[in-house]
Amino acid sequence: MKFSPKQRRVLGWWYGADRERDAIICDGAVRSGKTVCLGLSFACWAMTQFSGRQFALCGKTALALRRNLLGELLPVLRRLGVKVEERRGERSLLLSWRGRENRFWLIGGRDEGSAALIQGATFAGALLDEAALMPRSFVEQCVARCSVAGSRLWFSCNPEGPGHWFYREWICRAEERNALYLHFTMADNPGLTEKVRRRYEQGWSGPFYRRFVLGEWTAAQGLVYDFFQEGDFVRPVPAGQPERCCLSIDYGTVNPFSCGMWGSFQGVWYRMKEYYYASRETGVQKTDQEYVEAVRTLAAGRPIEQVVVDPSAASFIEALRRAGFPVVKARNDVLSGIRLTAGALKSGQIVICDSCGDCLREIGLYCWEEGRERPKKENDHAMDDMRYFAATVAAGEPAAAALAVPRRSGWS
Repeated sequence: MKFSPKQRRVLGWWYGADRERDAIICDGAVRSGKTVCLGLSFACWAMTQFSGRQFALCGKTALALRRNLLGELLPVLRRLGVKVEERRGERSLLLSWRGRENRFWLIGGRDEGSAALIQGATFAGALLDEAALMPRSFVEQCVARCSVAGSRLWFSCNPEGPGHWFYREWICRAEERNALYLHFTMADNPGLTEKVRRRYEQGWSGPFYRRFVLGEWTAAQGLVYDFFQEGDFVRPVPAGQPERCCLSIDYGTVNPFSCGMWGSFQGVWYRMKEYYYASRETGVQKTDQEYVEAVRTLAAGRPIEQVVVDPSAASFIEALRRAGFPVVKARNDVLSGIRLTAGALKSGQIVICDSCGDCLREIGLYCWEEGRERPKKENDHAMDDMRYFAATVAAGEPAAAALAVPRRSGWS
C-alpha cells in the first residue's frame, strides 16, 4: 500500500516522535484516508505492545464498523502475517501474531444506552471510528475502561457543527489531553483519483460541502439547499411515459399534507406532479380516506412501485395498505436525508419539474435554525416528502444519468 506523509505519521506515532502522547485524533474530509491507516496503526500497536489483553473497536454500530473499517483492514492484516479469527456470534476478533494473542471486541455506540455495553470491562486501548456520531456518555465510558498501564485512545471522525461536544472537549483541548491531533483532506489520500475527488466535491453543498469536502467544523446556516436555482435545476416533465413510478408523502392533518409523484426516465427521477393540501388555509381538515383518494387521483392509474411515507403516520399507512398501495416507511434521519437530497439534486439524479409549485416554493424558503443542527420546522412539508424519497429510494440506486441536467461550473 502507498501512504501519504500524514498517513505515515498516523502509522508510526506510537513509537516515533509522538510516542509520549496518550491519544490520537484524526478528523477531516470524507475519503481522506484516515480510517484504514488509523485502524492499521491501532492493530500494529496492540499486537507489538501487548498479549492476552482486550481492546475495543467502536463504531456507531457493529455493522457500520465492519463496513467502514474491517472490510479493508482485515485483508491487510492477513497479508502482514496476522492470524485473524472472526467470532461473529460474540462480535469479537482474535488476532494472533508471533506468539502474541489479543481479543478485539466490536462495540456499537448507537445511543445513550450503549454505555452499558462496556461497563465493567477493562481495555488496553480503544479505537472509536466516527466518534462524533456517538453519544458523549458512551465515549466517556469507553475512555474510563482503558485502565491498563500503557493504554491509549484512537479517534477518527468527520466534522459536525462547532458546538459539538467532541469538538469542544477533545479537538479544542487536544494539547491539554496530551492527544496528537491530525487534520486530513482528500489530498492526504494517495488512493483517491482526481476524477473521484471532483465527484465528491460536486456532490455536496453548503455546510455539508464545508464539512465533508473541506473538513471544517462549521455551523449550518441560511438556506438548506442554497445552491438551488430554478433556471439551472428545474425542468418540464419529459415526454412519454416513465419507466417506473413512486410516491413520497409527508402526512399532516393540521399541518400541510404533501405528496410528490416521481417518474423515472432513463435513470433520472423527475418529480412530475404533486398534491399539497394545507387545512389551516382552507379551514377544513381531511380524513385519512380522503387523502387516500387524493393520492389515488394523483397516481392517475399508473402502476406505483413504492409509496414512501412518513414512518410516524401509522393510521394513514394502514389506510394506504388497505387501499392496495405498496407502502414503505421512509428513512427519517433528517441530516443524513438532507445530505442525500442535496447530492441527488446536484448530480441530477432527482429533478424537480416546473409543475411542482409548492415544492419549488418551499425550496426557496427552507432554512437552517440559527445555532442549531436542524432545519426550521416551517416550509418543510414538501421538503420532508422529497427527503423521504431521496433517502429511501434514490439513495439506493446509482446516479446513472448525472449529466442529464446541465450544470454551471465553479460551484462549491
